[in-house]
Amino acid sequence: MNAIAMNSFRRSTAGKVLLTPKGGIAGTYLIILVLVALLAPWITPYPYDVQELSIAAQGPSAAHWLGTDEFGRDVLSRIMYGARTSLSVSITAISVSVLFGMILGASAGYFGGVFDRLTTASVDLSWSFPEILIALILVAIIGPGLTSTMLAIGVAYLAQFTRLTRSQILSLKNETYIEATLNLGAGHTHVIFRHLMPNALAPVIICGMLATGDAIILEATLGFFGLGAQPPVPSWGAMMSSGSALIFKAPWVIIFPGLAVAITVVMINLFGDALIRALDIRAKLREG
Repeated sequence: MNAIAMNSFRRSTAGKVLLTPKGGIAGTYLIILVLVALLAPWITPYPYDVQELSIAAQGPSAAHWLGTDEFGRDVLSRIMYGARTSLSVSITAISVSVLFGMILGASAGYFGGVFDRLTTASVDLSWSFPEILIALILVAIIGPGLTSTMLAIGVAYLAQFTRLTRSQILSLKNETYIEATLNLGAGHTHVIFRHLMPNALAPVIICGMLATGDAIILEATLGFFGLGAQPPVPSWGAMMSSGSALIFKAPWVIIFPGLAVAITVVMINLFGDALIRALDIRAKLREG
């Protein structure tokens, strides 16, 4: 990379994030994790679902770096495959929640009136319940599985993005450029989707990134209770659930998936914090 390109990278948002100590470490970890999740079928040392009872509950060794579980399955391979489950469920659920939350919050903040009051009341009501409680109720109604887990997590975080988007739209809709756009004959849909929502996007995206870490914990919690991914599909939460019965005999079965969850959530939060500083989101929120 030549000097001009390097200076341009430093001035970019990616450069401001990745060239900081926290952002660089967290960003590198997350990139590696995503690559591991995508390439898991080709890079795992063993198939995740092949059982070999003769080596069940064996500790870490040269053959199995993180040991084996109660069925003789390689723990490292299952953690790598579990990353696919945790990331796909969490990212999909939060992305859908962000999309619908932004549309609902933007519409409520822009149009106001009865629709705004009803939306605000619904958001405040759901905001009073913990996300885990909402997710557990929905999964119990719909039934266990990956699809129901995604839906439950998405609904659990919908109020958060609706509320944030609404507050952003309320501070933006009276700006001069919005009045000028309306005076030029633009429709309400054009104003919302072409002018208001793009300007409210940055804080919501940052909030979505941080919520992804929480969603990973929520997915692991549902998996721990047997409400998430169903066997033999591996997930970090389900691995910890099965490992809880072996905590004294084979503690590595629960420790290593737990570390995967903890490290991933910490890295997401570190990267999100670095991105907040790079984009100066807190200052923008104070101004709004």
